[in-house]
Amino acid sequence: MYKPVIDEAREKMKKTASAFQRDLQSLRAGRANPQLLDRIMVDYYGTQTPINQLGNIGSPEPRLLTISLWDPKTIPLVEKAIQKSDLGLNPSNDGKIIRLAVPELNEERRRELSKLVRKSAEEAKVAARSIRRDAMEQLKKMKKSTELTEDDLKKAEEELQKVTDAAIKDIDKIGADKEKEIMEV
Repeated sequence: MYKPVIDEAREKMKKTASAFQRDLQSLRAGRANPQLLDRIMVDYYGTQTPINQLGNIGSPEPRLLTISLWDPKTIPLVEKAIQKSDLGLNPSNDGKIIRLAVPELNEERRRELSKLVRKSAEEAKVAARSIRRDAMEQLKKMKKSTELTEDDLKKAEEELQKVTDAAIKDIDKIGADKEKEIMEV
């Protein structure tokens, strides 16, 4: 009777963890990763379009990204969007392909990125706790309307806490893995 509430909370917490992981993929860790460009939008004929929908993004070398656009007229637009972004990359092109050299991260930048990862992890944990709080309110309403007994409420709260603890542990692991990747020289 309380299982659907807990299952829904578990599902939401999993989505929170995967959204956190997706956000971290766009953080530059010194290696060229095509997902770095996922957040960058280009004004293409009046529509904000992701770069990966305008061409192919490849990584032929560990520190190089190449973007081959399907419409060569969009090269200046894509270059401008990359320069405006917070990635700190300088695009160069030969008229057909845009090249992005991903520089080695210095120690100071690694520490900044590490702090950013911890901050994002904390935000994801807060989101998971918020999901727990909403589920708890739902369970208490069910008890008030006599759908749940006192014992069932206690069991549900314990199960919900276990689900929350597991989600927070996942978020911590994802954050620690990304920090390790960033601090790698």
